[in-house]
Amino acid sequence: MAQAFVRLSQLGFGLATAGVIVNSALFNVDGGFRAVIFDRFKGVKQDVIGEGTHFFIPWVQRPILFDIRSRARNVPVMTGSKDLQNVNITLRILFRPIPDQLPRIYTILGEDYTERVLPSITTEVLKAVVAQFDAGELITQRELVSQKVTEDLMERAAQFGVILDDISITHLTFGKEFTQAVELKQVAQQEAERARFLVEKAEQTRKAAVISAEGDAQAAILLAKSFGEAGEGLVELRRIEAAEDIAYQLARSRQVSYLPSGQNILLNLPAQ
Repeated sequence: MAQAFVRLSQLGFGLATAGVIVNSALFNVDGGFRAVIFDRFKGVKQDVIGEGTHFFIPWVQRPILFDIRSRARNVPVMTGSKDLQNVNITLRILFRPIPDQLPRIYTILGEDYTERVLPSITTEVLKAVVAQFDAGELITQRELVSQKVTEDLMERAAQFGVILDDISITHLTFGKEFTQAVELKQVAQQEAERARFLVEKAEQTRKAAVISAEGDAQAAILLAKSFGEAGEGLVELRRIEAAEDIAYQLARSRQVSYLPSGQNILLNLPAQ
């Protein structure tokens, strides 16, 4: 009985030891990741390990995991335009490594390849592209600038085994001097517009005065012609029309009273 117990204990210990050894020789690759094996005797293997559970030789081999999903990074750069204006520009980049290039990436750049590659190539490309445009063109031709940056940066990143899924300009500002110059230009344009409005208003006023004077002169000519043809009859007609107008206005006024002719009612005094 005692011997059976000893044998059972030895078997359990052997199974536990085997379990620990087997467990230490397994590693998992989660979804969206790939692994590269580093061998102490052969170096980095060129095989890329996919998702799932895999075996490796403990103390001889070591798995290095890489995230192959798209990740975002903002890269700020300060550079100069064609007309020597300071430009602050920020790119938002969606990037991921090429899975087949992971052994080469790890051998040349290491696990922190994003810190080694993206800032340097982004600065290089932005300085080359922005230097081809004036400050004003960077605003008016922003789409063209973004297109050239995207094409050059994708080509440059592919040399390091990195794919850029999307590149966008999220921030674009200029130096203090250029900003002040733009503000002064806008103020000058507003003043010019106001001055042009005043000139046009004065011109319209002058034209109105000329037309009014021409109308008065024409009216005077017509009156003189009428006087010459009708003589005193026209004056008498105008006098009658004026009297009718006065009578009409007095008739509508409540402050006017009509008295019989030939009677004196002031203070009701008898006539002497």
